[in-house]
Amino acid sequence: MFAWTGRRKAYNEQTLFGKVSVFMKKKHPLITGTIILTVTGMVSRLIGFFYRIYLSRMFGEEGMGIYQLLGPVMALTFSITAAGLQTAISKHVAAETSTGDYKSSYRVLAAGLTISLALSAVCTWFIHTFSEWIAVRFLLEERTASMLRIIALSVPLGAVHSCINGYFYGVKKTGIPSATQLAEQICRVACVYLASVSAGRLGVSPTINVAVVGLVIGEGLAMIISIAAAFWRFYRLSAGACPPESIRTLVRRMPDKRSYLHTAGNLMLMALPLSATRIVINLLQSVEAIYIPNRLQAYGYSTAAALSVYGVLTGMALPLVLFPSALTNSICVLLLPIVSEAQESGNHDKVHQATRTSIVFSSVFGGLCTVLFLVFGRYAGNLLFQSRLAGHFIMTLSFICPFLYLSATMSSILHGLGKTAVTFVLNVAALGIRLLFVFFLVPRYGIEGYLWGLLVSHLSTTWLEVLAVKHYTNTGSGRTV
Repeated sequence: MFAWTGRRKAYNEQTLFGKVSVFMKKKHPLITGTIILTVTGMVSRLIGFFYRIYLSRMFGEEGMGIYQLLGPVMALTFSITAAGLQTAISKHVAAETSTGDYKSSYRVLAAGLTISLALSAVCTWFIHTFSEWIAVRFLLEERTASMLRIIALSVPLGAVHSCINGYFYGVKKTGIPSATQLAEQICRVACVYLASVSAGRLGVSPTINVAVVGLVIGEGLAMIISIAAAFWRFYRLSAGACPPESIRTLVRRMPDKRSYLHTAGNLMLMALPLSATRIVINLLQSVEAIYIPNRLQAYGYSTAAALSVYGVLTGMALPLVLFPSALTNSICVLLLPIVSEAQESGNHDKVHQATRTSIVFSSVFGGLCTVLFLVFGRYAGNLLFQSRLAGHFIMTLSFICPFLYLSATMSSILHGLGKTAVTFVLNVAALGIRLLFVFFLVPRYGIEGYLWGLLVSHLSTTWLEVLAVKHYTNTGSGRTV
């Protein structure tokens, strides 16, 4: 069987398609990985985009505003349980597998999962136990309490899913994270749709809690798929090194206690600063998200009107403006391990090439998106969301597209170079600018004051990130970007 498989592989590599495929995988991992992530990312975002339209029409602008208030809690728990560990796993796995040491990659993932699950258990207990306090004191909206108790169940599911994705990003196998993302989105939409149809047949009006239940079920399916994919990969690698007699072969190849603890310590050395960075940033983002409706009330809106405006902005307009970022996000995910490997091996040419390509592409792509949203934004808001306010927001937000997409790629390059402190400082500065606009200009000028803050913060941050990337890629290489 093994001989037949080898002959078939050799035959396939002689065909034109096989030669192109092998060349792309070996020479252009950024291109092939980006294509995979982009196609699935665009499909997933397309599904999610129409899903938001469905939710907005079913639960209204105020319902979307309440649902969007869960974002800060979800972002904070992800920062604590998985964000830093996912990046650390990706970077360490990329470094280990570049030398062909696949056994060490097992150890990296196992250590990361253990830490992440322990943190997830604490976060799940805290959110479920103190849901009323979080809803009233933190989110300033008591109607989110029941939703928080449901969403707490998704924390460990998402943590496992994210850590395994970090492993596959590190080995540049982007198909698995893409498949889990797509499966999660489809499952979420299907569950909410079926629940809504069932409620309609019973003559009951579904609440926004249905969307939260769908989110938890989607995360559960994504976790199951990712675990199965990781297990199958480790089994195949073990079989390639030593044909297994049984499943115990894979278990015997798992790391011993001493090497496991050493790996866990190394992961935490990288993950702690990253997680602390994300926690601080997400805390500031949470203050921003929570106080936009609050400051709109100071401007003169009622509670319902403030939540409606917030729901239109964050649940309708921003998702549409961010929709094309599936392409730039795909590049960002692949840039980190590629830049990390190139830096580790001293390949400055590869770093410069990735940087130049990313800057040119993100700038041109962002400019085209600005024109597109500026011309068709009002029409899109009326057609898709049946909201003139959404159309106005889309047109205004179109100007941030070049800076938004370029900033994402620059941050990824800086992370790959190990300059996480730089991105932290710049992100905090950007959030500080936006918070100043939220607290001082929104009560005076309404939501327009916040939109001005978005533009100023993205413009200033992107300019500083480009300067930082240029500086650090030139250091020691004697070249210009």
